[in-house]
Amino acid sequence: MAWLRLQAVAAVLAVLAAAGVAHSFEYHEATLDAIQLGFRNGSLSSAALVRFYLDQIDRLNPLLHAVIEVNPDALRQANRADAERRRRTATGTLRRAGAVVLGKASLSEWANFRIVKDGWSARGGQARNPYVLSASPCGSSAGSGVAAAANLAAVTLGTETDGSILCPSSFNSVVGIKPTLGLTSRAGVVPISPRQDTVGPMCRTVSDAVHVLDAIVGYDKLDAAATRAASKFIPRGGYLQFLKKDGLRGKRIGVPNELFQGFGEKQTSVYKQHLATMRKHGAVVIENLDIGIGSEDIVTDEWTAMLTEFKLSINEYLADLSYSPVHSLADIIAFNKAHPIEERLKDFGQTILILAQDTNGIGRVERARIRWLKELSAKGLEKLMKEYQLDAIVAPEHYASHHLAIGGHPGIVVPAGYNEKGVPFGICFGGLQGYEPRLIEMAYAFEQATKVRGPPMFKP
Repeated sequence: MAWLRLQAVAAVLAVLAAAGVAHSFEYHEATLDAIQLGFRNGSLSSAALVRFYLDQIDRLNPLLHAVIEVNPDALRQANRADAERRRRTATGTLRRAGAVVLGKASLSEWANFRIVKDGWSARGGQARNPYVLSASPCGSSAGSGVAAAANLAAVTLGTETDGSILCPSSFNSVVGIKPTLGLTSRAGVVPISPRQDTVGPMCRTVSDAVHVLDAIVGYDKLDAAATRAASKFIPRGGYLQFLKKDGLRGKRIGVPNELFQGFGEKQTSVYKQHLATMRKHGAVVIENLDIGIGSEDIVTDEWTAMLTEFKLSINEYLADLSYSPVHSLADIIAFNKAHPIEERLKDFGQTILILAQDTNGIGRVERARIRWLKELSAKGLEKLMKEYQLDAIVAPEHYASHHLAIGGHPGIVVPAGYNEKGVPFGICFGGLQGYEPRLIEMAYAFEQATKVRGPPMFKP
């Protein structure tokens, strides 16, 4: 489930009277750094921020369908965070406040694993792109991307199996970090594939996304194997130290040109300008590279593996819930049949769920496909990165997602521009497992050099 989060280090509002002068805080597009400053100088409170965002949700969600549920305890949690912030120890240090969870963001139905219908869910309806309402918000973490872009929260979280953070981040002009597999816990997340599922921030700036990443990485006994294995990648001192304006200097960046085919003239021109900007800021940009493995080579084997993994994983997930009206994938399919109008079964069906239900576990064929996916990653992206000693590849939008997904590799999408109709598009910096520090350096330096992102205009 894509959770809509608000850092308690994130609150907004208001008015501080000091020496007869009123200091106001601008909470539209507020960054976490600005919010932290507001906490320190006393101009902000968590309760005021929560009231602002709840008002934003109340006002805009009927149009955008980004949020499916608001936390009824959000204001109570915010008041508690304010009280804790005011309480000081004998040494004068503030107790660290926890996050205030505003609610749950809309997710494409079963993370696009019932049918592929970006941004639609039976409960939330069709999520809408806040820049151009008729454009796709992409998915599956559509609501998180829309909510972050439209200032329905300070920060959001999304989930990704293959493209579900990177794509909606690109289409909604926000920064999305798809972390290395296991860097963040998947406990409590509705699963598709334990080989590929990951949780990451979707925010309006690179800095905000890195603040969130710092807060969510680390070992979790509820996702022990994956988080233990990835904990070796977490740098001493955290990730904020890599927010460097000169982060492109000296970086070797590869450009798989086949990924940049098929875009409109304006978008293609913008991407060329961005490559020139990277060079201007000291990067060594190597063009005309070939990953050697096409996306079409990955999809069939990935699909076969995920169908089986989904059935096993969702059955285990449902069995572990303290209460649920369904207890297995078969129950989900039966529930949809029993509620055809609410689930729009005639319009969309549930083909993928049925295909998954028809699988019979990880057998010889499935094991062979999973082994082959590992080989494709080794022979493709991993070989390219090592052969050319690359710090990253760059790709348009989410077009590198297959290559990143099958190897559990990280990627960061940063806003790159807007097409002729005003629809956003992003650029992705992708690397190998544990490359988050250098990806953050490049993404932040690129963002600071280009400053592309603007607030949404809600065009028809």
